[in-house]
Amino acid sequence: MMQLASLLGAVLILVAYAAHQAGRIGRDSLLYHALNALGGFVLCVVAVDASQAGFIILEGAWTVISLGAIVRTARRGPAGA
Repeated sequence: MMQLASLLGAVLILVAYAAHQAGRIGRDSLLYHALNALGGFVLCVVAVDASQAGFIILEGAWTVISLGAIVRTARRGPAGA
């Protein structure tokens, strides 16, 4: 089950990255940050289950940074506002 969760987390982050690189979503997109936050959170949970301190720090930081970006983006409101 954790293997499936880790694959899901990785896919979420990679989808965000690939969509950004392809010009489909911008780095200020709520979707971009949400995919990163959710993927990072899932991978952090998997890292906690496996007692992998380095990955807990990495994915925990990834999640917190992405959540901060969601807050900043949401405060700005719709584009052009």
